[in-house]
Amino acid sequence: MGVTVRVPTPLRRLTDGQGEIEVEAKTVKEAIEKLEEMYPGFKERILDEKGDLRRFVNLYVNDEDIRFLKGIDTELKEGDTLSIVPAIAGGR
Repeated sequence: MGVTVRVPTPLRRLTDGQGEIEVEAKTVKEAIEKLEEMYPGFKERILDEKGDLRRFVNLYVNDEDIRFLKGIDTELKEGDTLSIVPAIAGGR
């Protein structure tokens, strides 16, 4: 058992429709790299050209926003859940 990554609906076309993926990773960055190995093109949807988290993507480790932790260097442990949540804009 590793880390469970919850994939939002807009990215599931990259993961063959899977909403949850299990990966072995010690950091958020490593989890993203593993997802890229499994599903080419995944990383560019999450990180920008400099390797920073895209503005419109939020990542949570067990309901904690990684921006308030150590960013993509946030440590993961077995059994953690990494949720990818696209930002939503709109309204009046």
